[in-house]
Amino acid sequence: MRAPPGGGRATAPDPSWAWEDARWRRIVNKVRAGRSLLPRAWKDGARAAVAISFDSDHESWVLREGGDSPARLAGGQFGARAAMPRILRLLERHAIPATFFVPAVIAKLYPDEQRTIIGAGHEIGLHGWIHEMNGDLPVEVERDLMLRSREALTEICGVEPVGLRTPSWDFSQNTLAIVREMGLLYDSSLMADDAPYELLEDGEPTGVVELPVEWIRDDYPYFGMDRRSGLRPHTPPGEVLAIWTSEFNGALEEGGLFLLTMHPHVIGHRSRMAMLDALLRHMREQKRLWFATHRDIADYVRDQAGAG
Repeated sequence: MRAPPGGGRATAPDPSWAWEDARWRRIVNKVRAGRSLLPRAWKDGARAAVAISFDSDHESWVLREGGDSPARLAGGQFGARAAMPRILRLLERHAIPATFFVPAVIAKLYPDEQRTIIGAGHEIGLHGWIHEMNGDLPVEVERDLMLRSREALTEICGVEPVGLRTPSWDFSQNTLAIVREMGLLYDSSLMADDAPYELLEDGEPTGVVELPVEWIRDDYPYFGMDRRSGLRPHTPPGEVLAIWTSEFNGALEEGGLFLLTMHPHVIGHRSRMAMLDALLRHMREQKRLWFATHRDIADYVRDQAGAG
């Protein structure tokens, strides 16, 4: 390490500000947003599309760190034991299909839960093996875990997943190449737009649909907590309802996509479920909306782009 002239914090031997243009361009261009896949018209003339999703992390958020605390694991078990029945009842009451992204370890721990999800007409997508961070993995390990995850979910659910949401939205420089090798239809981990778009790899179109996420439309930043650190946010459910309602209203006005990400062990508490119920009731009061799984939306926008 060396100190900069005039003192101050030491910098790495190869700081990013010293890179040649070719290096940072190569990094930036590895995975980029390509053409917009926002259709000219949504299915059956809908004014907007709504994609509700849940990341069924359950105990995996503890296990991925090598944790074995029964107290922390119990917080994840709440997602399967108490939250999932509430979520499935709410979706049934509003007649709304959803997509559940499930780590393979959780699917193996709760196989009947996954079969119930499929039986209710919802979709299950890939969400890693044990909620590992892709950016920390060698490419061969990342590839092996993705392939094993698909095999496990297919065996348990009886349906092969066609979409991926990377754990913690950690998308490595190798992830897209693995997605393409696996022939997946879509990813839902990146944030380059509000509307669906096609992913580029090294500047070339891939045919892979991106259904973009955003922290604003995720429950964890508002409600997540880690008692071992200073991360103790708590936003009143009413304030989150106002934010999400505004996001939905904007998508409706623009004729776009409203995609919401939640976690059973986070959203599944009573006061938060009441807030989610209020949001779904507001959306149900609007005319001509298309509520669909991620798979159905990805299929539709890709077909529309091909037809255009």
